[in-house]
Amino acid sequence: MSAHEHWHEEMQSAWLYRELASIERDSAARALFVDLAAAAEAQAAHWAGLSHPAPAAFAPTRRARLVARLVRVLGPRRMLSVLASMKVRGLSVYSSRRPTGHAMPRSLEDFGQRHRSVGSGGALRAAVFGLNDGLVSNTSLILGLAGAGAEPRTLLLTGIAGLLAGAFSMAAGEYVSMRSQRELFEYQIGQERDELAEYPEEETEEIALIYKARGLGLDEARALARKLMSDPEHALDTLAREELGLNPDDLGSPWGAAWTSFLAFAAGALLPLAPHLWLVGSSAIWSTAAIALVALFSVGAALALFTGRGAAASGLRMVLIGSAAGATTYGIGLLFGVSAGS
Repeated sequence: MSAHEHWHEEMQSAWLYRELASIERDSAARALFVDLAAAAEAQAAHWAGLSHPAPAAFAPTRRARLVARLVRVLGPRRMLSVLASMKVRGLSVYSSRRPTGHAMPRSLEDFGQRHRSVGSGGALRAAVFGLNDGLVSNTSLILGLAGAGAEPRTLLLTGIAGLLAGAFSMAAGEYVSMRSQRELFEYQIGQERDELAEYPEEETEEIALIYKARGLGLDEARALARKLMSDPEHALDTLAREELGLNPDDLGSPWGAAWTSFLAFAAGALLPLAPHLWLVGSSAIWSTAAIALVALFSVGAALALFTGRGAAASGLRMVLIGSAAGATTYGIGLLFGVSAGS
């Protein structure tokens, strides 16, 4: 990237910071974005001095203007990933606001401990939700066709098709999602690596401003920022978390996520399909319903590990939701089956 391109990028970041400051109601966050705008303009001046010829008057790109409009309409929280791609820093202030307060890290040990459990259980959570999706969708599909009076062979083939189609769709979606997230992270962390090498003091000051906005005194924030940034092992990780609002621990393998989603969905979809491998008629339908109810309760109880609700209440809620979906599709199938028959 040329010096002129760096200049324009920093000026555009400053422009976006001021846009965020103009709509931010929280005084600390508003002050942070004003300070970050000033820091970005100072960094732009650095690049302007290296640019030949000197840059002309700044004008934001159409993309930046569109992002600013969307932020005003949707709010910054819904636009965090887009803002990060536009080189807007300090986004962790949005994820760190909590009604009960959020203790600031005051040492390297605190900083590591604060994030140690972030993202833990992510694969298990994805597996549970994938299992639930396969279970509900294939149960509803099979019951809908059963209500329409489909032949046993048709039910079996449709259930297999639903299993494969849903599993491949889940796997493809998960792969694209995680691959895109990783590419964004790699691009952003590459920018941070370059800027850390180009002007480390300015990057350290930006971190200090973020900590100041979240409750530390400026001197204490600067001392902590200098301590964190002095360790190469922590410097880039700190920049990713505190400036970009990204958590490297959440970025796993796209292929691993795809396979997990595929297998989880397939396992869930296989449960209501299994009775149709050896049973026919009403016995198969009732067996599908019974297996689905037991599995729904079990999935709901497992989800309680992530939601904090009681296992029984969570399981019952999932049973009610799944039963409503199954009953609705069965009723629609019955209605269409009667209409077709008449």
